[in-house]
Amino acid sequence: MNPDLQRGLIPRDDALHLIHALHAVKDRLHDAAQQWELLDGNGHVPAAPSYTALLQHATDAQDLSCEVLRLAADFTRSPHHTTRTGQTLLKHLASAATLSSHAAPHFTATAETALTLPRTANPTDRHYLTNRMVIDHASARAFLRRASESLSDAASELDQHLGLHRFLASMTPQHPSPGPSPAKSSPRHR
Repeated sequence: MNPDLQRGLIPRDDALHLIHALHAVKDRLHDAAQQWELLDGNGHVPAAPSYTALLQHATDAQDLSCEVLRLAADFTRSPHHTTRTGQTLLKHLASAATLSSHAAPHFTATAETALTLPRTANPTDRHYLTNRMVIDHASARAFLRRASESLSDAASELDQHLGLHRFLASMTPQHPSPGPSPAKSSPRHR
């Protein structure tokens, strides 16, 4: 195998470990985006949204963002981030880190509005605040969903990279190398 090409490969075990980590965080982001809801079963904002629950969304989103940042930071400390595949992975990880970091402030803004809503008597103001809550909460969930998609793209990139490993392994002769030739005994004995 070409030594330059081999240097550009992320070792299989490292790639598999990273794929596992990417999928784990991706799944948590996706699940949060699906499960954290503001609206009730009829699609309406509750009359008194729970500040505590909404603040918990913000806290959990911040924790998820920290996990994404750790993945990105750990990968940048690895020697693999300088490879061609590594550079592509960094782009996906940077995107996921940026997107996930935007979710918590939107959840926090939703929680803050939930505190203001019960004290608002003017129907126009209440309507505006309700819409603001829906938009902020939906935006936060969208950031989580898009961060999850970026991690999924990174995992797909690594899967393709493993495909390159398999292809190159199939191109390399798998025949056992001949050992040293047996020593021929000399017909003369002393």
